Amino acid sequence: MADKGPGGSRLPLALPPASQGCSPGGGGSSAGGSGNPRPPRNLQGLLQMAITAGSEEPEPPPEPMSEERRQWLQEAMSAAFRGQREEVEQMKSCLRVLSQPTPATAGEAELATDQQEREGALELLADLCENMDNAADFCQLSGMHLLVGRYLEAGAAGLRWRAAQLIGTCSQNVAAIQEQVLGLGALRKLLRLLDRDSCDTVRVKALFAISCLVREQEAGLLQFLRLDGFSVLMRAMQQQVQKLKVKSAFLLQNLLVGHPEHKGTLCSMGMVQQLVALVRTEHSPFHEHVLGALCSLVTDFPQGVRECREPELGLEELLRHRCQLLQQHEEYQEELEFCEKLLQTCFSSPTDDSMDR
Repeated sequence: MADKGPGGSRLPLALPPASQGCSPGGGGSSAGGSGNPRPPRNLQGLLQMAITAGSEEPEPPPEPMSEERRQWLQEAMSAAFRGQREEVEQMKSCLRVLSQPTPATAGEAELATDQQEREGALELLADLCENMDNAADFCQLSGMHLLVGRYLEAGAAGLRWRAAQLIGTCSQNVAAIQEQVLGLGALRKLLRLLDRDSCDTVRVKALFAISCLVREQEAGLLQFLRLDGFSVLMRAMQQQVQKLKVKSAFLLQNLLVGHPEHKGTLCSMGMVQQLVALVRTEHSPFHEHVLGALCSLVTDFPQGVRECREPELGLEELLRHRCQLLQQHEEYQEELEFCEKLLQTCFSSPTDDSMDR
Protein backbone atom coordinates (compact mmCIF):
# COMPACT_ATOMS: atom_id res chain seq x y z
CA MET A 1 0.00 0.00 0.00
CA ALA A 2 1.37 3.44 -0.87
CA ASP A 3 2.52 5.78 1.89
CA LYS A 4 0.59 8.94 2.52
CA GLY A 5 1.89 12.46 2.87
CA PRO A 6 0.98 14.83 5.71
CA GLY A 7 -2.41 15.61 4.28
CA GLY A 8 -3.33 12.05 3.45
CA SER A 9 -2.46 12.26 -0.28
CA ARG A 10 -0.91 9.12 -1.66
CA LEU A 11 2.73 9.25 -2.65
CA PRO A 12 4.38 7.00 -5.23
CA LEU A 13 5.22 3.55 -3.91
CA ALA A 14 9.02 3.82 -4.04
CA LEU A 15 11.77 6.02 -5.37
CA PRO A 16 12.89 4.81 -8.80
CA PRO A 17 16.53 3.69 -8.72
CA ALA A 18 19.16 5.98 -10.14
CA SER A 19 20.56 4.86 -13.47
CA GLN A 20 23.64 2.68 -13.33
CA GLY A 21 25.46 4.31 -16.24
CA CYS A 22 28.73 4.94 -14.35
CA SER A 23 30.89 2.02 -13.39
CA PRO A 24 32.71 2.10 -10.02
CA GLY A 25 36.23 3.40 -10.02
CA GLY A 26 35.77 5.83 -12.93
CA GLY A 27 38.36 8.60 -13.10
CA GLY A 28 37.97 12.35 -13.07
CA SER A 29 38.27 15.12 -10.50
CA SER A 30 35.50 16.48 -8.28
CA ALA A 31 33.30 19.26 -9.59
CA GLY A 32 35.00 22.06 -7.68
CA GLY A 33 38.54 20.84 -8.28
CA SER A 34 38.99 20.25 -4.52
CA GLY A 35 40.77 17.15 -3.20
CA ASN A 36 38.08 16.63 -0.51
CA PRO A 37 35.19 14.42 -1.67
CA ARG A 38 31.67 15.55 -0.81
CA PRO A 39 29.99 13.64 2.04
CA PRO A 40 27.61 10.89 0.89
CA ARG A 41 23.91 11.75 0.87
CA ASN A 42 22.55 8.18 0.64
CA LEU A 43 23.57 4.52 0.80
CA GLN A 44 24.62 4.52 -2.83
CA GLY A 45 26.92 7.49 -2.15
CA LEU A 46 28.36 5.77 0.90
CA LEU A 47 29.12 2.64 -1.11
CA GLN A 48 30.73 4.74 -3.82
CA MET A 49 32.90 6.50 -1.22
CA ALA A 50 34.05 3.17 0.22
CA ILE A 51 34.97 1.86 -3.22
CA THR A 52 36.76 5.08 -4.09
CA ALA A 53 38.68 5.19 -0.80
CA GLY A 54 39.68 1.54 -1.17
CA SER A 55 41.08 2.09 -4.66
CA GLU A 56 42.51 5.54 -3.79
CA GLU A 57 40.85 6.94 -6.87
CA PRO A 58 38.92 10.23 -6.91
CA GLU A 59 35.12 10.27 -6.72
CA PRO A 60 33.42 10.23 -10.13
CA PRO A 61 31.36 13.29 -11.05
CA PRO A 62 27.67 13.09 -10.09
CA GLU A 63 25.50 11.60 -12.79
CA PRO A 64 22.59 13.59 -14.25
CA MET A 65 19.17 12.91 -12.72
CA SER A 66 17.15 10.59 -14.91
CA GLU A 67 13.81 11.80 -16.24
CA GLU A 68 11.99 9.04 -14.30
CA ARG A 69 13.63 10.08 -11.04
CA ARG A 70 12.91 13.77 -11.66
CA GLN A 71 9.24 13.01 -12.34
CA TRP A 72 8.95 10.96 -9.12
CA LEU A 73 10.38 13.79 -7.04
CA GLN A 74 8.05 16.33 -8.64
CA GLU A 75 5.02 14.14 -7.92
CA ALA A 76 6.11 13.54 -4.32
CA MET A 77 6.64 17.25 -3.65
CA SER A 78 3.35 18.13 -5.30
CA ALA A 79 1.51 15.59 -3.16
CA ALA A 80 3.13 16.90 0.03
CA PHE A 81 2.26 20.53 -0.72
CA ARG A 82 -1.26 19.56 -1.77
CA GLY A 83 -1.72 17.72 1.53
CA GLN A 84 -0.55 20.75 3.51
CA ARG A 85 -2.94 23.04 1.62
CA GLU A 86 -5.81 20.65 2.28
CA GLU A 87 -5.10 20.65 6.01
CA VAL A 88 -5.01 24.45 6.12
CA GLU A 89 -8.40 24.49 4.39
CA GLN A 90 -9.72 22.04 6.98
CA MET A 91 -8.53 24.35 9.75
CA LYS A 92 -10.22 27.31 8.08
CA SER A 93 -13.49 25.35 7.91
CA CYS A 94 -13.22 24.48 11.60
CA LEU A 95 -12.61 28.11 12.50
CA ARG A 96 -15.65 29.17 10.50
CA VAL A 97 -17.75 26.80 12.61
CA LEU A 98 -16.22 28.06 15.85
CA SER A 99 -16.58 31.73 14.86
CA GLN A 100 -20.35 31.48 14.42
CA PRO A 101 -22.44 33.11 17.16
CA THR A 102 -24.42 30.76 19.36
CA PRO A 103 -28.06 30.66 18.14
CA ALA A 104 -29.98 32.96 20.46
CA THR A 105 -33.49 31.59 19.94
CA ALA A 106 -32.69 27.96 19.13
CA GLY A 107 -34.48 25.03 20.70
CA GLU A 108 -32.81 22.41 22.87
CA ALA A 109 -32.17 20.01 19.99
CA GLU A 110 -30.68 22.72 17.80
CA LEU A 111 -28.39 23.88 20.62
CA ALA A 112 -27.22 20.31 21.18
CA THR A 113 -26.44 19.92 17.47
CA ASP A 114 -24.59 23.24 17.46
CA GLN A 115 -22.45 22.17 20.44
CA GLN A 116 -21.63 18.83 18.79
CA GLU A 117 -20.45 20.62 15.67
CA ARG A 118 -18.21 22.92 17.70
CA GLU A 119 -16.81 20.03 19.72
CA GLY A 120 -16.12 18.14 16.48
CA ALA A 121 -14.29 21.17 15.08
CA LEU A 122 -12.12 21.43 18.21
CA GLU A 123 -11.30 17.71 18.08
CA LEU A 124 -10.30 17.88 14.41
CA LEU A 125 -8.12 20.91 15.11
CA ALA A 126 -6.43 19.05 17.98
CA ASP A 127 -5.61 16.21 15.56
CA LEU A 128 -4.29 18.53 12.88
CA CYS A 129 -2.25 20.63 15.32
CA GLU A 130 -0.23 17.63 16.47
CA ASN A 131 1.78 18.71 13.43
CA MET A 132 3.83 21.77 14.45
CA ASP A 133 3.47 23.39 11.01
CA ASN A 134 -0.30 23.15 11.32
CA ALA A 135 -0.14 24.55 14.85
CA ALA A 136 1.78 27.56 13.54
CA ASP A 137 -0.75 28.02 10.71
CA PHE A 138 -3.61 27.76 13.22
CA CYS A 139 -2.14 30.64 15.22
CA GLN A 140 -1.60 32.71 12.07
CA LEU A 141 -5.29 32.22 11.30
CA SER A 142 -6.08 33.84 14.70
CA GLY A 143 -7.33 30.54 16.06
CA MET A 144 -5.63 31.05 19.41
CA HIS A 145 -7.40 34.37 19.93
CA LEU A 146 -10.70 32.58 19.48
CA LEU A 147 -9.83 29.80 21.92
CA VAL A 148 -8.60 32.07 24.69
CA GLY A 149 -11.15 34.82 24.22
CA ARG A 150 -14.22 32.67 23.87
CA TYR A 151 -13.91 28.93 24.41
CA LEU A 152 -11.95 28.70 27.66
CA GLU A 153 -14.96 30.34 29.28
CA ALA A 154 -17.68 28.64 27.23
CA GLY A 155 -20.80 27.51 29.03
CA ALA A 156 -20.44 23.86 28.02
CA ALA A 157 -17.73 21.85 29.77
CA GLY A 158 -17.13 19.86 26.58
CA LEU A 159 -16.07 23.05 24.83
CA ARG A 160 -13.90 24.27 27.73
CA TRP A 161 -11.83 21.10 28.07
CA ARG A 162 -11.39 20.71 24.32
CA ALA A 163 -10.19 24.32 24.08
CA ALA A 164 -7.69 23.77 26.92
CA GLN A 165 -6.45 20.58 25.28
CA LEU A 166 -5.96 22.35 21.95
CA ILE A 167 -4.03 25.17 23.61
CA GLY A 168 -1.70 22.62 25.20
CA THR A 169 -1.29 20.66 21.98
CA CYS A 170 -0.30 23.76 20.03
CA SER A 171 1.95 25.17 22.76
CA GLN A 172 4.08 22.23 23.79
CA ASN A 173 7.73 22.75 22.85
CA VAL A 174 7.02 25.71 20.52
CA ALA A 175 8.34 28.94 22.06
CA ALA A 176 6.68 31.31 19.58
CA ILE A 177 3.24 29.83 20.21
CA GLN A 178 3.81 29.77 23.98
CA GLU A 179 4.64 33.47 23.87
CA GLN A 180 1.49 34.26 21.90
CA VAL A 181 -0.70 32.27 24.29
CA LEU A 182 0.87 33.93 27.34
CA GLY A 183 0.40 37.34 25.73
CA LEU A 184 -3.32 36.64 25.34
CA GLY A 185 -3.71 36.08 29.09
CA ALA A 186 -4.48 32.38 28.78
CA LEU A 187 -2.51 31.33 31.86
CA ARG A 188 -4.74 33.26 34.27
CA LYS A 189 -7.84 31.65 32.77
CA LEU A 190 -6.30 28.17 32.80
CA LEU A 191 -5.31 28.50 36.45
CA ARG A 192 -8.85 29.57 37.26
CA LEU A 193 -10.20 26.50 35.47
CA LEU A 194 -7.78 24.24 37.35
CA ASP A 195 -8.72 25.80 40.67
CA ARG A 196 -12.47 26.25 40.35
CA ASP A 197 -14.08 24.40 37.46
CA SER A 198 -16.81 21.96 38.42
CA CYS A 199 -15.82 19.45 35.70
CA ASP A 200 -12.88 17.17 36.50
CA THR A 201 -11.98 16.72 32.82
CA VAL A 202 -11.74 20.50 32.37
CA ARG A 203 -9.38 20.71 35.33
CA VAL A 204 -7.14 17.91 34.04
CA LYS A 205 -6.93 19.45 30.56
CA ALA A 206 -6.27 22.90 32.03
CA LEU A 207 -3.36 21.43 33.99
CA PHE A 208 -2.00 19.89 30.77
CA ALA A 209 -2.08 23.29 29.05
CA ILE A 210 -0.47 25.00 32.07
CA SER A 211 2.32 22.43 32.04
CA CYS A 212 2.97 23.13 28.35
CA LEU A 213 3.23 26.86 29.09
CA VAL A 214 5.54 26.82 32.14
CA ARG A 215 7.94 23.91 31.68
CA GLU A 216 11.11 25.04 29.91
CA GLN A 217 9.48 28.47 29.39
CA GLU A 218 10.91 31.22 31.58
CA ALA A 219 8.26 33.83 30.76
CA GLY A 220 5.51 31.33 31.47
CA LEU A 221 7.03 30.38 34.82
CA LEU A 222 7.32 34.04 35.85
CA GLN A 223 3.64 34.55 35.05
CA PHE A 224 2.84 31.37 36.95
CA LEU A 225 4.64 32.76 40.03
CA ARG A 226 2.92 36.15 39.80
CA LEU A 227 -0.47 34.43 39.59
CA ASP A 228 0.30 32.30 42.70
CA GLY A 229 0.36 29.16 40.57
CA PHE A 230 2.12 27.06 43.22
CA SER A 231 -0.82 27.56 45.60
CA VAL A 232 -3.21 26.45 42.85
CA LEU A 233 -1.03 23.41 42.24
CA MET A 234 -1.06 22.49 45.92
CA ARG A 235 -4.85 22.76 46.09
CA ALA A 236 -5.08 20.50 43.03
CA MET A 237 -2.98 17.88 44.84
CA GLN A 238 -5.47 17.96 47.71
CA GLN A 239 -8.44 17.01 45.52
CA GLN A 240 -10.00 13.56 45.24
CA VAL A 241 -9.32 13.18 41.51
CA GLN A 242 -6.40 10.76 41.23
CA LYS A 243 -5.25 11.86 37.78
CA LEU A 244 -5.29 15.49 38.84
CA LYS A 245 -3.33 14.75 42.02
CA VAL A 246 -0.66 12.72 40.21
CA LYS A 247 -0.17 15.22 37.39
CA SER A 248 -0.04 18.17 39.78
CA ALA A 249 2.60 16.51 41.96
CA PHE A 250 4.60 15.52 38.87
CA LEU A 251 4.57 19.11 37.58
CA LEU A 252 5.64 20.42 41.00
CA GLN A 253 8.55 17.95 41.08
CA ASN A 254 9.58 18.91 37.54
CA LEU A 255 9.55 22.63 38.36
CA LEU A 256 11.61 22.08 41.51
CA VAL A 257 14.24 20.12 39.59
CA GLY A 258 14.39 22.63 36.74
CA HIS A 259 14.14 25.78 38.88
CA PRO A 260 15.72 25.22 42.30
CA GLU A 261 15.88 29.00 42.81
CA HIS A 262 12.19 28.93 43.81
CA LYS A 263 12.62 26.52 46.72
CA GLY A 264 12.70 29.40 49.21
CA THR A 265 9.36 30.70 47.93
CA LEU A 266 7.80 27.27 48.34
CA CYS A 267 9.16 26.81 51.86
CA SER A 268 7.78 30.20 52.87
CA MET A 269 4.37 29.02 51.64
CA GLY A 270 4.49 26.03 53.99
CA MET A 271 5.01 23.55 51.15
CA VAL A 272 7.02 21.12 53.29
CA GLN A 273 4.24 20.82 55.86
CA GLN A 274 1.57 20.42 53.19
CA LEU A 275 3.50 17.72 51.32
CA VAL A 276 4.06 15.77 54.54
CA ALA A 277 0.33 16.02 55.30
CA LEU A 278 -0.38 14.50 51.87
CA VAL A 279 2.00 11.60 52.58
CA ARG A 280 -0.03 10.88 55.73
CA THR A 281 -3.22 10.29 53.74
CA GLU A 282 -4.33 6.78 52.74
CA HIS A 283 -1.55 5.20 50.71
CA SER A 284 -1.79 5.41 46.92
CA PRO A 285 0.57 5.58 43.90
CA PHE A 286 0.23 9.36 44.13
CA HIS A 287 2.56 9.34 47.16
CA GLU A 288 5.54 8.48 44.96
CA HIS A 289 5.27 11.87 43.24
CA VAL A 290 4.67 13.73 46.52
CA LEU A 291 7.79 12.18 48.06
CA GLY A 292 9.69 12.91 44.85
CA ALA A 293 8.70 16.59 45.13
CA LEU A 294 9.73 16.62 48.80
CA CYS A 295 13.12 15.10 47.86
CA SER A 296 13.63 17.80 45.25
CA LEU A 297 12.71 20.47 47.79
CA VAL A 298 15.35 19.40 50.35
CA THR A 299 18.18 18.49 47.96
CA ASP A 300 21.03 21.00 48.40
CA PHE A 301 18.66 23.26 50.35
CA PRO A 302 19.31 23.48 54.12
CA GLN A 303 16.13 25.42 54.86
CA GLY A 304 14.05 22.55 53.50
CA VAL A 305 16.04 20.05 55.57
CA ARG A 306 15.50 22.08 58.74
CA GLU A 307 11.77 22.22 58.16
CA CYS A 308 11.60 18.46 57.60
CA ARG A 309 13.35 17.96 60.95
CA GLU A 310 10.69 19.86 62.92
CA PRO A 311 9.61 17.44 65.69
CA GLU A 312 5.90 18.25 65.31
CA LEU A 313 5.96 16.93 61.74
CA GLY A 314 7.02 13.46 62.88
CA LEU A 315 8.47 12.89 59.41
CA GLU A 316 11.31 10.56 60.43
CA GLU A 317 8.96 8.09 62.10
CA LEU A 318 6.56 8.32 59.15
CA LEU A 319 9.33 7.56 56.66
CA ARG A 320 10.71 4.60 58.61
CA HIS A 321 7.23 3.11 58.93
CA ARG A 322 6.61 3.65 55.21
CA CYS A 323 9.91 1.93 54.34
CA GLN A 324 8.81 -1.16 56.29
CA LEU A 325 5.49 -1.25 54.42
CA LEU A 326 7.14 -0.93 51.00
CA GLN A 327 10.03 -3.37 51.43
CA GLN A 328 8.19 -6.36 49.93
CA HIS A 329 6.42 -4.52 47.09
CA GLU A 330 8.40 -4.20 43.88
CA GLU A 331 5.81 -1.88 42.35
CA TYR A 332 6.67 0.74 44.99
CA GLN A 333 10.45 0.66 44.67
CA GLU A 334 10.74 4.26 43.47
CA GLU A 335 8.68 5.46 46.41
CA LEU A 336 10.90 3.40 48.73
CA GLU A 337 14.00 5.03 47.23
CA PHE A 338 12.54 8.49 47.85
CA CYS A 339 11.83 7.56 51.48
CA GLU A 340 15.38 6.30 51.96
CA LYS A 341 16.84 9.40 50.32
CA LEU A 342 14.80 11.67 52.60
CA LEU A 343 15.95 9.74 55.67
CA GLN A 344 19.56 10.03 54.54
CA THR A 345 19.31 13.72 53.64
CA CYS A 346 17.32 14.94 56.62
CA PHE A 347 17.95 12.55 59.50
CA SER A 348 21.41 11.01 59.18
CA SER A 349 23.92 12.12 61.82
CA PRO A 350 26.81 14.46 60.93
CA THR A 351 29.15 11.45 61.25
CA ASP A 352 27.12 9.54 58.70
CA ASP A 353 27.09 12.53 56.39
CA SER A 354 30.85 12.91 56.51
CA MET A 355 31.31 9.19 55.86
CA ASP A 356 29.02 9.37 52.82
CA ARG A 357 30.98 12.30 51.46
